[in-house]
Amino acid sequence: MSPHGAGADRGSSSALSPGGIRTWQLSGQQANLQVARLLSPRPPEAPEIQMTRSNSLPCQRDKVLTLESMNPCVKRVEYAVRGPIVTRAVQLEKELQQGVKKPFSEVIRVNVGDAQAMGQKPITFFRQVSALCMYPDLLKDPNFPEDAKEKARRLLAACGGDSIGAYSASPGIDLIRQDVARFIERRDGGIPCNPENIFLSTGATSAIVTILKLLVSGEGRSRTGVLIPIPQYPLYSAALAELNAVQVNYYLDEEKSWALDVGELRRALRQAQEHCRPKVLCIINPGNPTGQVQSRKCIEDVIHFAWEEHLFLMADEVYQNNVYAEDSQFHSFKKVLFEMGPKYSDNVELASFHSISKGFVGECGFRGGYMELVNMDPAVQQQLIKLISVSMYPPVTGQVMLDVVVNQPQPGDPSYQLFSQEKQAILSTLAKKAHLTEQTFNNTPGMHCNPVQGAMYAFPRMQLPPRAVQEAKAQGQAPDMFFCLRLLEETGICVVPGSGFGQKEGTFHFRMTILPPMEKLEVVLQKVSQFHAKFTQEYSQPQNHDEAIRTSEKAGQ
Repeated sequence: MSPHGAGADRGSSSALSPGGIRTWQLSGQQANLQVARLLSPRPPEAPEIQMTRSNSLPCQRDKVLTLESMNPCVKRVEYAVRGPIVTRAVQLEKELQQGVKKPFSEVIRVNVGDAQAMGQKPITFFRQVSALCMYPDLLKDPNFPEDAKEKARRLLAACGGDSIGAYSASPGIDLIRQDVARFIERRDGGIPCNPENIFLSTGATSAIVTILKLLVSGEGRSRTGVLIPIPQYPLYSAALAELNAVQVNYYLDEEKSWALDVGELRRALRQAQEHCRPKVLCIINPGNPTGQVQSRKCIEDVIHFAWEEHLFLMADEVYQNNVYAEDSQFHSFKKVLFEMGPKYSDNVELASFHSISKGFVGECGFRGGYMELVNMDPAVQQQLIKLISVSMYPPVTGQVMLDVVVNQPQPGDPSYQLFSQEKQAILSTLAKKAHLTEQTFNNTPGMHCNPVQGAMYAFPRMQLPPRAVQEAKAQGQAPDMFFCLRLLEETGICVVPGSGFGQKEGTFHFRMTILPPMEKLEVVLQKVSQFHAKFTQEYSQPQNHDEAIRTSEKAGQ
């Protein structure tokens, strides 16, 4: 039957004739279909088509694709950063636009690291080159600096037909791969980088998922196990669920500023070996959502562990330009690997990832990134090329933006002074925001925030009263989700509950970005602190008899 009632198909209507007989007005398309059915000869042996009583059209068949028949792996996928709390934030924004009264005037989304959505201005030089490539007639415009024009001409010459509207090779435009290789060599102090091992990608995300596709195999106890940090960026848990791999959690040490401990890696590995085959170790440095920056000693220990346990290393380094703590420094896994000597550099398999969405660049919408492969089996690398060929290639606009990011203005270039000023202003402001966020939460009773050493987020721990935990469970929610939803409804501030990233049992966190403009960030931090105090007081008061009964009934449902 039709979902709109007793056979009331869209485009048809009914009315009573003078004789009381109901007649149906069909749309032109429906009428043509009905006439065609009546005129078509039917084989004698064909069964009568069952007609609906209301409009004489065939009954609707069952769907081929249903929740029961769809890929069960997809149903297990969750992505907290854009999950239910963000859906509710969007609804609230629409309600505000419709004039619905709320205790706040705007929804402030601090759930995702989208720099330009938070008001960060694009780097002028990057956009100039991109604009010149997009519309080459601007090359005649005297308002564009000559170094931007030179870069645009060079990039256009590397494209088919001198146009970024042409297809590119699946691994990316060769010229840009070469520029990425030179960038990595400069970053790592001259350690060689082969452009053939560089693969451009649609942000870092597509490259990470592609490598996981190559790595995941097996059934039962032979299924691939992938070690990921907890807390983690939900891309990893989502991808592993979709690929039907085994997620192996290793916990970062919150009491030591989210440090990675090899002893914890070993515990997780040994425990996982009882039910799967651990094959991959994922590292996020600087950390997301935790903001820690790994020391060189820690990276050496991790590389030795991977060599010892014969694990494939995946190094997510998209925040490598976001380091704020004075005693912290970014070390690439590639650099440390090669400086540890041939025992490691000739054997440990490594894929590292970078993106133009983060750093001081913040060009999330261009979807540009790359991965570098070290020590991958050449035969497997050919399979990788085949796999990425299926999706054609990353957007050429993103490739162009990536090239400008890895090939920045140098001293003496016409654009260097402005570029340098813009870059430094963004990074220095982020450092101030990181310190302010940490300081504010640590001055809030019942909250604790580790130093935001890098990346773009704070991941504070909060104490929740037992009655709030009980109420959340009665409503079928994680306690930190319960808190974050209340925060959204009462203040308009959208953060992501820590349960979406993973956390130790009995602890509660949320992740928020430090990207809003300073004046807005100050308001956000103040409102979150005030709300936590109000929430704590509300759920610390003695429960009256009626509330106790309602809570007990909900818990028993």
